[in-house]
Amino acid sequence: MEFYEVIKTRRSIRSYKDTPIPEDAMGRVLEATRISPSGHNRQFWKFYIVEEGEAKKRIAEGCDDQMWIADAPAVIVAVGYNVPFSRGGYMGDMSFMMDVSIAFTQLILAARAEGLGTCWIGAFSNDKIKEAMGLPDDENVVAVTPIGYPDKGVFSENTSRKTLEEITEWVK
Repeated sequence: MEFYEVIKTRRSIRSYKDTPIPEDAMGRVLEATRISPSGHNRQFWKFYIVEEGEAKKRIAEGCDDQMWIADAPAVIVAVGYNVPFSRGGYMGDMSFMMDVSIAFTQLILAARAEGLGTCWIGAFSNDKIKEAMGLPDDENVVAVTPIGYPDKGVFSENTSRKTLEEITEWVK
């Protein structure tokens, strides 16, 4: 699939078929994540792939009880590790959020290129998901996504975005 078509047609998918994700497709999605850029190439992140039903339900509960998340064949939880430098002079040890977000973006775009749907979940409790998964103290959840083949709807271009003039300004 052409790159700009991937970007134009990526959508938040909230209903999934129970069709398993082929290992090679998931491998390509995860590889796109692995090779994404990070500050000083430190890759202060980890991506947990959860396929077991009860574990997916615990994660969905930690995502403000959005139980539809558990219906996807897999759920990916992206975590980051505190870093010993501050981006922009104000981000502090939470600077890892930028790097994890870059990698997560590549993950969801790669998933779209494979015909897989995702939904970047921002409504979650770091503490609840860490407890549900037994994550160590030095890992913090940045994002969660279900991943699988869409059950309803289609991938189409979103025309309800702001115009370029509204979001950009050329500085001379």
